[in-house]
Amino acid sequence: MNLYAAVLAIIVLTLLTVSLTRIGKVKTKADYLVAGRSLPAFVLVFTLLSSWIGSGSLLGGAENAYKHGFAALWQGGGGWAGLLLIYFIAPRARKFAQYTIPDLLEARYNQTARVLGVIAILFTYTAITSYQFVGGGDILHLIFPDVITADFGKYIIAAFVIVFTAIAGMASVAYMDVAIGLLATFTMLIALPILVHHAGGWPTIRATLPATHFQVLGDLSLIQALELFLPTCLLLLGNQSMYQKFFSAKSEKDATRAVVGWIIGTVILETVIVAIAVTGSVLFPAGEVHDRPREILAYTGLHGFTGSAPLRLLGALLMGAIFAKIISTANNWLFSPATNLVNDIYLRYISPQATNKKILAISRLMVVLLGLWALYQSTHIESVLKKSLYAYTIYSAALTPVILATFFWRRATAAAAVTSIAVGTVVTIFWDMPFIHHNLPAVVSDRDAIFPALLASLLCLVTVSLFTKPPTPQQLEPFAEL
Repeated sequence: MNLYAAVLAIIVLTLLTVSLTRIGKVKTKADYLVAGRSLPAFVLVFTLLSSWIGSGSLLGGAENAYKHGFAALWQGGGGWAGLLLIYFIAPRARKFAQYTIPDLLEARYNQTARVLGVIAILFTYTAITSYQFVGGGDILHLIFPDVITADFGKYIIAAFVIVFTAIAGMASVAYMDVAIGLLATFTMLIALPILVHHAGGWPTIRATLPATHFQVLGDLSLIQALELFLPTCLLLLGNQSMYQKFFSAKSEKDATRAVVGWIIGTVILETVIVAIAVTGSVLFPAGEVHDRPREILAYTGLHGFTGSAPLRLLGALLMGAIFAKIISTANNWLFSPATNLVNDIYLRYISPQATNKKILAISRLMVVLLGLWALYQSTHIESVLKKSLYAYTIYSAALTPVILATFFWRRATAAAAVTSIAVGTVVTIFWDMPFIHHNLPAVVSDRDAIFPALLASLLCLVTVSLFTKPPTPQQLEPFAEL
């Protein structure tokens, strides 16, 4: 157990060292929010990979794989489809080169779209941050079961993430992600074949588990598979954290190259994560992990590598890689909405002439306040998978359609964008309320919110656009070359 504690301590000290070495280089708003627009493709690949693969994959996706097998890849597959489309968006986003998605919304639509965009982002990003805290707390409890409860661990992780994120902004987050991405990628690739061998080989795994674990849909219906696929795909297409990384790129070419590496890394890592969880379901079919399947990856790292010192070290590194990935994802998703409150509210409406020193101070304060809100949300989480799909759906329905219309549909109007964002957000938030279930047929009300929210948002975007005055040439001028 001391080995696991030592590995976590080294990771924490490394992350703090990276952050502290970057703090002296943060002097302006651009330095803090978009790393001075200086990130090369290599750094972008790993910061994109680390920000995307967090507790949603390591806990929610693994929980799904433990229960349903490789059908869990429908969730990751949504991201892969989104990434293929992002290849064509990345250079356009870098050419626009602002700070946040609401910057984009106001430039293309109006101020109301900016404010509603901020609201949708705050709901989504703090929800995603909240279950990173849950995941980190679970890992600390597994390593120190007699000292740290899962709830207490959640508070420890929240404190660390809030302090770390507030220190140096995007630059520290991005460069830290390089180390974490490399650690996680190589550790999981080495761990998988060893675990398969411990489980008796692939034929034994297939014979032990239900046949549905290895089928395309598994025991899911096509609708259930699409309810995993669509929120992930649409979140990725409109993900503000991703666009901020593109805004941080040195050039349009660096942004495009980074997407290629991101696609390769994501397909490999998410497939390996699911394969480890499936193998873990054979190795550990009962006990604590059966009741809390979201812990399967960390539990496997803790109990699946016994014997020789090299094996135990690999188990500790796997546990450390999962822990670091969760920390990295929490940093990314907490940092992004703080930039919205500063750039889109404070500088836009409260203090447009604020000095760089004051902007940095307010930015750090927003990180702390949003971190506390995310921590509060984490105390009410029953299922990481369910919480992740809720967060993805808000963004998918409220923002992704109007963001894509910004780049690809010149007929979209400001009134339509405002209506689309508002309706997508409201339908998602209220869909699971009791009065919905009591007043709609079960065949409708039992579905996840993604289909009703997305359809309502798209209907508003298209219909209102067609019945309102088209954008003027002046409104479209900033996007003429995109």
